[in-house]
Amino acid sequence: MKSFTTLYLHFMRNRASRRNLRVLAQFVVTLLAMILVYSVFFHYLMAWEGRRYSWITGIYWTLTVMSTLGFGDITFHTDLGRVFSMLVLMSGTLFMLILLPFTFIQFFYAPWMEAQEAARAPRELPEDAEGHVILTHYGPIDAALIKKLTQYQYPYVILVPEVAEALRLHDLDLRVVVGELDDPETYRLLRTDKAALVATVGTDVVNTNVAFTAREVAETVPIVATAADVASVDILELAGCTRVLELAEMLGRSLARRVIGRDAKTHVIGQFDQLLVAEASAAGTPLVGRTLRDIRLRDHVNLTVSGVWERGHYQNAGPDTLIAENTVLVLAGTREQLDEYDSLFCIYHASDVPIVIIGYGRVGSATARGLAEQSIDYRVVEKNAKANRADDRLIVGDAADLEILKQAGIMETSAVVITTHDDALNVYLTLYCRRLRADIEIISRATLERNVHTLHRAGADFVISEASMGANAIFNLLHRSNVLLLAEGLDVFRVKVPTSLAGKTLTEGAIRQRTGCSVIAIDTADGVLVNPDPSTTLPTDGEMVVIGSDESQQRFLEQYLNR
Repeated sequence: MKSFTTLYLHFMRNRASRRNLRVLAQFVVTLLAMILVYSVFFHYLMAWEGRRYSWITGIYWTLTVMSTLGFGDITFHTDLGRVFSMLVLMSGTLFMLILLPFTFIQFFYAPWMEAQEAARAPRELPEDAEGHVILTHYGPIDAALIKKLTQYQYPYVILVPEVAEALRLHDLDLRVVVGELDDPETYRLLRTDKAALVATVGTDVVNTNVAFTAREVAETVPIVATAADVASVDILELAGCTRVLELAEMLGRSLARRVIGRDAKTHVIGQFDQLLVAEASAAGTPLVGRTLRDIRLRDHVNLTVSGVWERGHYQNAGPDTLIAENTVLVLAGTREQLDEYDSLFCIYHASDVPIVIIGYGRVGSATARGLAEQSIDYRVVEKNAKANRADDRLIVGDAADLEILKQAGIMETSAVVITTHDDALNVYLTLYCRRLRADIEIISRATLERNVHTLHRAGADFVISEASMGANAIFNLLHRSNVLLLAEGLDVFRVKVPTSLAGKTLTEGAIRQRTGCSVIAIDTADGVLVNPDPSTTLPTDGEMVVIGSDESQQRFLEQYLNR
């Protein structure tokens, strides 16, 4: 009964539904009037033929003739009566067999079914809803963010203006609410004042409207928005955004940090307080052909090799891990420990050849700035260059043209960074560059997460997707979590020591064996212990910094946090 009442109220709130009901009622009244008039004429024509029937019989005869049932138990004997019968039959066929079904379907049944569908998409959250994340779109970034929120069991809701789109997302088992993005009442019904975060990743104009409207309802809720244009940052902050993310700039600089093929030194790709996560290429060093047990790196510089990259595939590192020519070590330690490592290997594999950047859009230009800040020279290939053509670092032409790539230095460089926004083109260019140079480091951007694996198969060593980067940046603003995206499929995350592990040593906890994750630091009241010894006891009130792939991270959460 409650669901029927809700459906009825939703149906009656629609102005078109009320108009349709009036039209249907007028049709029914017309039909009833016809039945009444025909019954009266039947009564008098039968009396004219010398027969008498009750008024109920007249209605009975009219209905049987109009519905074409025509039982034949009551018939006229005169031509006038038969003409009247044909009139009733033909008008009944038109009204009851044609107009009535179509009118009923169009003005009642179809709107009722639409109302029933629309009722599946709620228009408000329960009054006790709190601590939820409000998303105002559903795109690649939102999908990646929802995956994170689900992993860590944070409630969320997607605000959708269109009912049809809301139903589509509802059928995908996503939590949706129907409402207008620019209506303050929508955000009141979403309990925005009790939400943990509002995230909007639409156009700059839409994001501004959302932030300004939501801020009117909730003065303290954190609001994060993305900005495509740097000029929009100030406007979005004026509208009420707590944080504005320039994803193109973030992505470009992340790609620049992944350029490690020039030498054997460590390159920092992430930081948690004084804990640094870095990568170092093993190519051209004495490490090649040896296992980690043979290297005994921890004894020399107290560094932990958390894992290794092999042509885009991350693997946990163990004593028997063999270092190959294409291996990239993932290291965790302090600045001093990394400097000690560099002092041992800085003489190997040095190169001053410029890095090749393909694409000079927002991401490509951010990559160039990131390389320049590291004092790394570069050359840019851009087909539709709007930049200064007098810049000798800019080569205007098609990256699919071998002569253009040779002019940029493809045959001498140690790394290529592919930054176009077209994933299909990035796959094409990755295949092409890998065919030209089997030993080159290829770093690529992916717009959609689903293309990351394809880019790896095409030959990319590292891939970073805009969706994952944006999702991680937004997720970290929840404050109760801290996740650092190192590369697509590899995260460092900080968690409180689970109750089941408190008081146990790392050896007893067997975290790596059970989940595939590695503990690279322990944060206690006495400070951060970097690269803890396996015999270290996990404190009850401390935090762990853990590194692992998406799959191992999910196993860790299921094993220790999501029970």
